[in-house]
Amino acid sequence: MIYLDNSATTKPYPEVLETFQKTAAHYFANPSSIHSKGNEVERLLLQARKLISEMLYVSPQEILFTSGGTEGNNLAIKGIALKHQSRGKHIITTSVEHPSTYESFLQLESLGFDVTYLPVDTKGRVSIEELEKALQDDTILVSVLHVNNETGTIQPVEEIGRFLKNYPKIFFHVDYVQGAAKVPLNIKGANIDLCTISGHKVHGLKGTGILYIREGVSLSPLFTGGEQEFNKRAGTENVPGIASLAKALRLSFERSKDGREHLQSLKELLFHELSNIEGIVINTPMDVSAPHILNFSVLETKPEVLIHALEEENIYISTKSACSSKEVGASRVLLAMGMSEERAASALRVSMSFETTREEIMIFIKTLKEVVIQLRLVMKGAR
Repeated sequence: MIYLDNSATTKPYPEVLETFQKTAAHYFANPSSIHSKGNEVERLLLQARKLISEMLYVSPQEILFTSGGTEGNNLAIKGIALKHQSRGKHIITTSVEHPSTYESFLQLESLGFDVTYLPVDTKGRVSIEELEKALQDDTILVSVLHVNNETGTIQPVEEIGRFLKNYPKIFFHVDYVQGAAKVPLNIKGANIDLCTISGHKVHGLKGTGILYIREGVSLSPLFTGGEQEFNKRAGTENVPGIASLAKALRLSFERSKDGREHLQSLKELLFHELSNIEGIVINTPMDVSAPHILNFSVLETKPEVLIHALEEENIYISTKSACSSKEVGASRVLLAMGMSEERAASALRVSMSFETTREEIMIFIKTLKEVVIQLRLVMKGAR
């Protein structure tokens, strides 16, 4: 099997599965229980929080455990909006956000909030000038996706953070789900107030995640009914999942530097080979994008047909975000970048992991060429 859909989810490291199994078997008590078994699990929870905070160069009390990126984004955006709406109801985001963020803003609009969706250039990036123009006296939140899940475009998060430092009453949220361990980000240095990370995008397990909340930032919880996670997220903690998340992050960060260089070389190979195939256009901007994602369009071909044809050869890629891949139609992200309806509707995404090999990429390219030729012959015969 050649798996090239790592932006949708990654295969858990064997060590992660081992950590989960051992923790679930031996540390099964509720960490909120006051007996010795509960205290034992609570210590493990505190240890995982400390380890993760050290990896992210933040304080342990700034780490809140969630069920993943979708919950983290919802909690950050809605939590800030609802908590601080008496001060203002204007929020700024971009036109190319992940569905979990984009639909959170749509919901807030239905509740009376005013949302500005910043336009992007042809590379999918927002500008500080557009952000500055969008600011209002009642702006309370700016939320930006660090690495776009469809194209890999990297937003100028550090530059935005420096700019917003001049507006201390505006909170800054960053969706770091696709960038974690693949595109470095200094959370403190970028003046980020809230930052989302998902476990299953870094070879952890589904149902695990982190929301960094800068010390001093207050928000309204989405879940109530308990004092867990600093009164910000009620519910018994998923301690086996949290322990396995700490292991996944550690292993991913350890492989990060060499892994990024490896991914970049594979991406350049992909770009070179795909650019030489007639009817294929590259949608990912090579100069301002993450090393593990390449988006391209095979014109005059339905992406679903190509995906299933590759699947028959045991090769797995995707169209847009996994959260919206079953929706028919053009990519909202590519349309926002100014691409044609045809190009945006025929887009495909290859997303790699540190374990992807050069041989796998060459097999994919060879197979893709054969599939494209076959499909075009079929289409030509149908005419």
